[in-house]
Amino acid sequence: MAGFILWILLFLLCWPLALLALVAYPIVWLLSIPLRLLGITVEAVFRLLKALLFLPARLLGGRV
Repeated sequence: MAGFILWILLFLLCWPLALLALVAYPIVWLLSIPLRLLGITVEAVFRLLKALLFLPARLLGGRV
């Protein structure tokens, strides 16, 4: 009987959290899109700088 009461208590406490997660997840995902784009841009800039710095070595036949 105690287990059944604990299951009922868990159900009453957790279903609002589950609904909140279902509503909040898409909002958080939409808010994270600009941060992802910023990360992609920064990574591209660093790769470009690396390519420019290693260009003389590649032209001279270095193994980079």
